[in-house]
Amino acid sequence: MSLTNLHPMLNIAIKAARLAGSVINRASLDIEKVAVQSKGANDFVTEVDEHAERVIIETILAAYPGHGILAEESGRTLGAQDSEFVWIIDPLDGTTNFIHGFPVYAVSIALAFRGVVQQAVVYDPNRNDLFVASRGRGAFLNERRLRVSKRLRLADSLIGTGFPFRKGDNFKRYMKMFEEISQQCAGLRRPGAASLDLCYVAAGWYDGFFETGLSPWDIAAASLIITEAGGLVGNFTGESDFLNQREIVAGNPKVYGQLVGILAPYTRVIKEDDVKPTSEGYVPAPAADATDAFLADAGVPAAPAVPAAKPVRKAIKVAGPRTPRDRQ
Repeated sequence: MSLTNLHPMLNIAIKAARLAGSVINRASLDIEKVAVQSKGANDFVTEVDEHAERVIIETILAAYPGHGILAEESGRTLGAQDSEFVWIIDPLDGTTNFIHGFPVYAVSIALAFRGVVQQAVVYDPNRNDLFVASRGRGAFLNERRLRVSKRLRLADSLIGTGFPFRKGDNFKRYMKMFEEISQQCAGLRRPGAASLDLCYVAAGWYDGFFETGLSPWDIAAASLIITEAGGLVGNFTGESDFLNQREIVAGNPKVYGQLVGILAPYTRVIKEDDVKPTSEGYVPAPAADATDAFLADAGVPAAPAVPAAKPVRKAIKVAGPRTPRDRQ
């Protein structure tokens, strides 16, 4: 997909991501001058996050003033509250890396229509790497088509992850997952920016990825990039309703299935007592809707009341398998 032949909405997302990347790169030249505030234990926000987010939202709303916004710092307070188009924005994924001068962070922008992610951009301003995807049109890195890896065995696979870091995260639970997977794969990596980690799955550099505690703005864009590169994304029980569940597993189809087999008993989507071991493994009960709990935990500002038929906070789903018509 040539960058001169993109969907107009994807073009706007790219423009916004590059503008935000310029803000971030300028600030990175003198990190010591960047004002840092704490949103919670080990959870930081800088004036750069806020400035980059403002630039992104202004760029999007200038082009599409009737669209909705779900952003990390401003929540749902800006944009139209009842639009079927919702932009999901993380202006600086990897803030802790950024304030330490560790060059692994990115801008993440996704557009969802009626709950399905349609356009996606993840931009790494350090390397000038632009990951993009449009539903049904494939995923690309700097105009090069992306495909997930072809490895078949978890034992041969490199897996990405992220450690729990917020107050209230269940670190002991995570360490049990870490122990199981580390003993069954070729290696685990934790750079600290989930949007980039997921894009690395799409590029075939990782064979799989898992993490807990993530928010929609961390994963919405990259999850579409993975599926358009031929990969799979879900929650720990392998279901597609993962965006608001605060847990995610991704990978090429073979490795994804093996990771789900390990991670299913650790899901937060269902009660621990509902996961029963059987001769064929763990069989989970149906997943509960965790959207309300996620919004409360994440501290997203509440939006004005909207008609029930068009809730902005509905679960955002990544597009499923494409039909012949989608490929035209």
